[in-house]
Amino acid sequence: MCDLTKSAFTTKGRLINSEQFDGLTSSQAFNAIAKFLQQQNKGKRQVNYRLRDWGISRQRYWGTPIPIINCQNCGEIPIPEQDLPVQLPENITLYRSSSPIKSMPDFYKCICPACGDNAKRETDTFDTFFESSWYYARFTCPDNNESMLDNRTDYWLPVDQYIGGIEHAVLHLLYARFFHKLMRDEGLLKGNEPFKNLLTQGMVLKDSTKMSKSRGNIVNPQSLIDKYGADTARLFMMFAAPPEQSLEWSDKAAAGANRFLKRLWRMTHKHIEKGRVTVPDDVNTLTQSLQKIRRQSFKTLEKVTDDIGRRHTFNTAIAAVMKLINKILKINDDSEQAQFVMQETIEMVVLMLAPITPHICHELWKILGHDDAIVNANWPKINVFTSSQGDIDIMVQVNGKLRSKISVFPNSDDVTIKMLALAKEGVLRLTQGKKINRIILVPKRLVNIVVANFD
Repeated sequence: MCDLTKSAFTTKGRLINSEQFDGLTSSQAFNAIAKFLQQQNKGKRQVNYRLRDWGISRQRYWGTPIPIINCQNCGEIPIPEQDLPVQLPENITLYRSSSPIKSMPDFYKCICPACGDNAKRETDTFDTFFESSWYYARFTCPDNNESMLDNRTDYWLPVDQYIGGIEHAVLHLLYARFFHKLMRDEGLLKGNEPFKNLLTQGMVLKDSTKMSKSRGNIVNPQSLIDKYGADTARLFMMFAAPPEQSLEWSDKAAAGANRFLKRLWRMTHKHIEKGRVTVPDDVNTLTQSLQKIRRQSFKTLEKVTDDIGRRHTFNTAIAAVMKLINKILKINDDSEQAQFVMQETIEMVVLMLAPITPHICHELWKILGHDDAIVNANWPKINVFTSSQGDIDIMVQVNGKLRSKISVFPNSDDVTIKMLALAKEGVLRLTQGKKINRIILVPKRLVNIVVANFD
């Protein structure tokens, strides 16, 4: 077999048999040949972009009317400001072939504001991207009928968190930035960007295929709501996958979500049937098993607070609550102390699930003895001391792959944690005799040991 590195060019070389361009490198020849062609009037440099003018008009009724009058004498005339906005008629008959306003003389017949002759109002409407690209700014002052925006945009913008579908991850966001910068240049608002953070949602799949009308595989969630209720539908969809990933629709998984909510309902009613709850004078007098449950509750609260508030991973938040419920279902204690722990923990569970399953949580909140609606309740406070008691499990990775686990105390310093990780047998076997480039420590979560020449 021949050595291609000796018999063929594997990198850019120099020109040969090219007369005055002999010996030039590729980049030198590019400039020299372009200059030569320009001097001979046989060509010129031109940069081509894929961007094209935006065709903003649509031949349909639904949309924002284009404020233009078409006059045979004057051409295209903008509608005078005092006649804005153009209102679409509502007494329409929808056709399959064309927009209904094309057949409504009362709408399209008008007088040219420039010459006073008969003219025709534009019946096309704007692309829906046109109105959806700046709605976030209009939300800041929806009651302003005198202008597009006012100084309230200074307080509300930019948007702290924008959530949108993956199908709009390019064009819609691109247009939103266009519009924002245009409105900035026109003095309508301040700031260079419309959004601070973006969360892009994944698609809903059926049998591993994107749901679409053309494929006929769309599942109407109404049937699921009719059978199990809206809370089950919400819980299933949020638990099925992280928001940024695709969600695989599953009737079986939806039934499982419903069983979980029934379990929560039965557990709460069983607890209430046991009678009044007495708050202990000192929670430190709780038995060791009850203290362990209480620590688990606050650790779960700490995780759920972070999962929902920062990471937006509702699936892991729900999984943590399910794990906690399985723990408290194992409590086999009818004492007053156990009743207190159960009341505190169930209330915490209901509050954590309320953003996801608001209807059942509203009912359970009332059953637990609260007069106000749960929507008005504060998010539970994290008991830092309680949640940090006991050992913390930290995952140990080598070059990004999980290899072991260590348990440390909450107040352990970074040096101690790294030494414990390096001493684990599974880690030692992979790092011995190799150069460790660095050790990455994510507090209370993991240690990643980066090794050179790792097989």
